[in-house]
Amino acid sequence: MLRRLLIAGALFVAVVVLLGVGTYYLMNSRTYQLAGRIVHHVDTDDKMVALTIDDGPSAQYPEVLKVLADVQIPVTFYLIGENLAARPEAGRAIAQAGHELGNHSYTHQRMVFVSADTVRDELERTDAEIRKTGYQGPITFRPPFGKKLWALPKYLSDHDRTTVTWDVEPDSGKVASTDGIVAETVAQVRPGSIVLLHVWSDQGAASLAAIPRIVSELRSRGYSFVTVSNLIGH
Repeated sequence: MLRRLLIAGALFVAVVVLLGVGTYYLMNSRTYQLAGRIVHHVDTDDKMVALTIDDGPSAQYPEVLKVLADVQIPVTFYLIGENLAARPEAGRAIAQAGHELGNHSYTHQRMVFVSADTVRDELERTDAEIRKTGYQGPITFRPPFGKKLWALPKYLSDHDRTTVTWDVEPDSGKVASTDGIVAETVAQVRPGSIVLLHVWSDQGAASLAAIPRIVSELRSRGYSFVTVSNLIGH
């Protein structure tokens, strides 16, 4: 009897561990989700890359747009709805500059263990703020912190929306220097890459300063820069 109890207990622990590991994998995977389309990289032989910028917009948006105008590249901005609502002039400026606007949720909360109503509210309120900027292009979605489980992918699948993650993230989860960001990006980019940068944060100055050098280095290697939607469409 004791042996059976021990075996049953061990099996229960094993199941709990497997479920926990599986949930963690699904929550954090950049390449897989339970429903709908997820894109972290586009298979192509053409040397094309999409530069993406998460969060924001912040008060420094004129500086960000000037850097991008100077290097003459389009970028996909994954913007937070409540930040757009607070700075509508920033959203309009980004759209008028010809960049792509993506949805990064309204409050930037982790989209795991959330209800379908929460997912709908987070996405639809942000979509509305994006449309207020005058932007009329496609709106893809990037999960805050890259995290998702079931409710979010299900909503996106039901509404024919694409989840966009990334395969190059040189400034995430670290105190990164401009030199380090440039070196890591250039080393990891391949045809069809999607690069994630954070330029709106307190440490964003290094990432913003890295952009001209990244563009110069990759152009010298034959790369062109496109928006996420153009990359996916290609």
